[in-house]
Amino acid sequence: MILGEEPHVYSVSEINNCIRRQLEDQFSLIWLKGEISNFKAHSSGHWYFSLKDKKCQIQAVMFRGFNSRLRFRPEDGAEVLIRGKITVYEPRGNYQIFCELMEPVGAGALQKAFEQLKAKLQKEGLFESSRKRPLPALPQHLAVVTSPTGAAIRDILHVLRRRFAGLKVTVIPALVQGEGAPTSIVRGLQMAAQILDVDVLILGRGGGSIEDLWAFNDEAVARAIAAHPAPVISAVGHEVDFTIADFVADLRAPTPSAAAEVVVKSAAELGERVTTLERSLIRSLQQLLRLERQRLSGLERHLVDPRRRLQDLIMRLDELRLRLEGACFRHLAQRRAHVELIRHRLGSPLERLRWQGQKVEKLKLELSNQALRGLEARRSRWRSASAVLESLSPLKVVERGYSIVSSTQHRVIKEVSQISVGESLDIRFARGGAQVQVMQIKGEKNGQRNDEL
Repeated sequence: MILGEEPHVYSVSEINNCIRRQLEDQFSLIWLKGEISNFKAHSSGHWYFSLKDKKCQIQAVMFRGFNSRLRFRPEDGAEVLIRGKITVYEPRGNYQIFCELMEPVGAGALQKAFEQLKAKLQKEGLFESSRKRPLPALPQHLAVVTSPTGAAIRDILHVLRRRFAGLKVTVIPALVQGEGAPTSIVRGLQMAAQILDVDVLILGRGGGSIEDLWAFNDEAVARAIAAHPAPVISAVGHEVDFTIADFVADLRAPTPSAAAEVVVKSAAELGERVTTLERSLIRSLQQLLRLERQRLSGLERHLVDPRRRLQDLIMRLDELRLRLEGACFRHLAQRRAHVELIRHRLGSPLERLRWQGQKVEKLKLELSNQALRGLEARRSRWRSASAVLESLSPLKVVERGYSIVSSTQHRVIKEVSQISVGESLDIRFARGGAQVQVMQIKGEKNGQRNDEL
């Protein structure tokens, strides 16, 4: 940064976009082997999983358009071989691999033996790129070690006749499958080594299982390839098939046909090359075009690939869909728990009716008891009042030997001033009564004594 200039401040989107371009430029197409974990087949048809080894792991995605072509369904713990490209999921800043091809990796004794032999030969340096020899530009004599009746030799000869019919070809028969195949292949390589003018050799066969291709994983075959005086092209199986012969050979071709195409260029290609060399004036134009292509490539890298944007949106949609499903499940669980709580609080209607009935019976019994207690209290009060009233009753006085004198108008006579001679009076005794007539008044009447009869 020049003194005085403001530093460039990146946004998160810019730095993620820059990292993605760097990764995609450097790892545009790679092969990766690992063990699958956290595998999830989304309802959209896309697969999301992780690839891991003993120490590390990397996120991976395989879109429906690619995984629909697979002949097997991956599962957690499966070891696979993947072809794809490294990229960055910009919204989250995670780097991952987009898988375009996936093949299962064979397991068991054969795979273990393969890995052990591979490690042994690699330690000895047989796989080093420094020992691999370049192919001749215009080979004159080609040797082919393969089965003389297989499809591989027919494909190789067909390509050679089409591209360069004048090439000398020597076919050395060999068994390419079975118990005696390694010995037969070693013998064929040794026979080809005795032919002095052989410029390049193709060792190949068609595709098959790991057992079918096992002859090319033999240590003797690997050492015979490394010791061969001419460059050796390994063309064993299909593009996804890897053998020890592929690592030791000077060049690996994905198929026998591709090996033949690598060995010779077509007549048209040679003519074009000669013409290009003769036209030296075009070199400056080619240089200019190359520079312009580089500039155009730089501009293209700054543009957002609509397919990449669509893939990012698909992943974002899958992520939002998962979050929505989780929120729905949580909401339903909460509502169920709330309903269960209310149901528990309300209880059974029959239980509630039974409980209310018991409560009514209890209240009836309590009401009856209270009524009885109230009645008994009133009876007690009545008895007490009756006893008091009875104690104050004149009859009680009469019972003690007194009597009650009243007029015929039922007026109680308390003093002599209230009566007169000849008046009839009623006398009530404790038991019974009598009517008498006043014959004589004794005592005072109107303040005077009167003893008249």
